[in-house]
Amino acid sequence: RQHTGHTLMIYDMTFHFSYKNVPLLFSGLVINTPGEMAGAFVAVFFLAMFYEGLKIARESLLRKSQVSIRYNSMPVPGPNGTTLMETHKTVGQQMLSFPHLLQTVLHIIQVVVSYFLMLIFMTYNAYLCIAVAAGAGTGYFLFSWKKAVVVDITEHCH
Repeated sequence: RQHTGHTLMIYDMTFHFSYKNVPLLFSGLVINTPGEMAGAFVAVFFLAMFYEGLKIARESLLRKSQVSIRYNSMPVPGPNGTTLMETHKTVGQQMLSFPHLLQTVLHIIQVVVSYFLMLIFMTYNAYLCIAVAAGAGTGYFLFSWKKAVVVDITEHCH
């Protein structure tokens, strides 16, 4: 299986319960024993959980950083020579601000982790696929219940 100095690895394209010669993202990370598979399962589980937490943390941070509400009032001519005050409400954050830069860095981390999880799932190793799904489910269960409550509260206070 040698070809111009590189080892060609034939990947399974069907789900399998194997722990022998399972590559995990990097060439140096190859699972060969049940213990290594158990360790990889735990690591992937926590990575998927972290991904769910990161998504919810970003939403929460965005909500907090958008508290900077500015009101701009300007006089507008009204009927019969009267003057009315027109108020514009602006909600948001500036592009070159710490909250936006933090959101950008967290977004990059979120994208990288999501692709890692997708690539792990694409090993077709059933143990690792279960770890991704179980970690994502656990992460959602642990982190999203607060989000549901927070969203519900803010819906009513406009």
